[in-house]
Amino acid sequence: MRKNITFLLFAAVLLGSCNDRLDRINENPNETEKPQAAYLLTGVLKQGADLYWGLNSSFGSTLLFVQHWAKIQYPEADRYEFSNTSSEMTTLWNTGYATLITDLNTILDFPDGEANANYRGVALALRSWVFLLLTDVYGDIPYSEAGKSLIPAYDTQKDVYTGLLADLSQAVGLLNVSSGDVGGDVVYGGDIARWKKFAHSLRLRIALRIADRENAQAQQVIASLSPADLIGSNDETFRFVYTASPQHNPQAAAFDTRDDYRISKTIVDRLRALNDPRLPVYAQLPGDASVTDYTGAANGLSNADAQAQGLARTSLPGAWFLTPSAPAVIYSYAEVLFNLAEAVERGYISGDAGDYYNQAVTASLRQFGITDATVISNYLAQTAVQYNTANYRQSIGEQKWIAFFGQGLDAFAEWRRLDYPQLTAGPASVLNGQIPVRFFYPGTEQSLNGQSRQVAVAHQGEDLLTTRLWFDVN
Repeated sequence: MRKNITFLLFAAVLLGSCNDRLDRINENPNETEKPQAAYLLTGVLKQGADLYWGLNSSFGSTLLFVQHWAKIQYPEADRYEFSNTSSEMTTLWNTGYATLITDLNTILDFPDGEANANYRGVALALRSWVFLLLTDVYGDIPYSEAGKSLIPAYDTQKDVYTGLLADLSQAVGLLNVSSGDVGGDVVYGGDIARWKKFAHSLRLRIALRIADRENAQAQQVIASLSPADLIGSNDETFRFVYTASPQHNPQAAAFDTRDDYRISKTIVDRLRALNDPRLPVYAQLPGDASVTDYTGAANGLSNADAQAQGLARTSLPGAWFLTPSAPAVIYSYAEVLFNLAEAVERGYISGDAGDYYNQAVTASLRQFGITDATVISNYLAQTAVQYNTANYRQSIGEQKWIAFFGQGLDAFAEWRRLDYPQLTAGPASVLNGQIPVRFFYPGTEQSLNGQSRQVAVAHQGEDLLTTRLWFDVN
């Protein structure tokens, strides 16, 4: 009996020693065993900017849909030849849920000793932004159960927007200068007042998303805001500023090894017709010296026709966007002003819609380095630019489309909501003359969360690029 006990003790010690060695072998010396709020926040800001400004969710899809950019080589995406496994359709979903929302939930779940109220307020505002991007392109999505279940139910788009408005109100309540410092904030440098303005500005954006469906709710939200609550200058624009390679702007990074994209003929022609001083900012002169003016590439062409336009005879997007340190603008001061102009037109707030509109256009011009007062005044004085209260959707929609150049996801959302500018699908596009109005759900959802997805499709409509989402009324 004593021998058996001795053997068991020896085996236990040996097994424990083996387990200790295995634990050490499985440790990654390059990763922290205990994540810290500051590091998670920095990572979310960088990865979120890359996602918003990068290939799959931006210039590989939405910038093509709104005809800011065009493909001159391999133009399948410009013809809308996607499947539910295409990276353009899946990256936002996969990165949004598995990386950004997961990391932000980690911050939200930290005890007080590891993340103060300001960290939680920032995380809640950022998580609301990520959920907003997701619902804007997919519609019904996992929201209330996201991160809480392996097979989360999908919430309706209406419920997601309503939930986000509540989350952002909670974020504003958490954010207070007396609640402690926020480290790792590479956007606002820990300025809590600016984070509150970002959260309030997101509430303004969402309220207008739902305005055509839930007018009373939208009015209530916007009436509770004042201009002082919102992003109030170009200096307060929410943007991620890149540095040199390899931490450089993903639009610039794309041209390090590829030459597939050009600025779209649609926007070049419109900027030229308006004598818009942003044209030389948004586009470069073609490499062929015999082509003396900015020349956009047409969208939605066959492979042969796209290439026939000539790499050297068409304009690259402007150097402002292809510079390694170009900022990823996510919420601009100009957008706030356009939104206030619309809020006045809808009767939600008092004020002069035309004045807000002029301020918005001016803010956009200044954002892109056009500061000459005479140039700005002459631009605003043109009949085609002057504010038209009889068709505010056209005035705001067209100028917002111009101001959002490079911001594919939000340009796509606002084009669908306001129905301006009126765009035409390219001649070789595959959707019977239609432009996509949503993304496919990732194909993995059919196998991993099939029942929830099926309920969403039954409620929302077929999982097609041409199925309008709840907010997209017209």
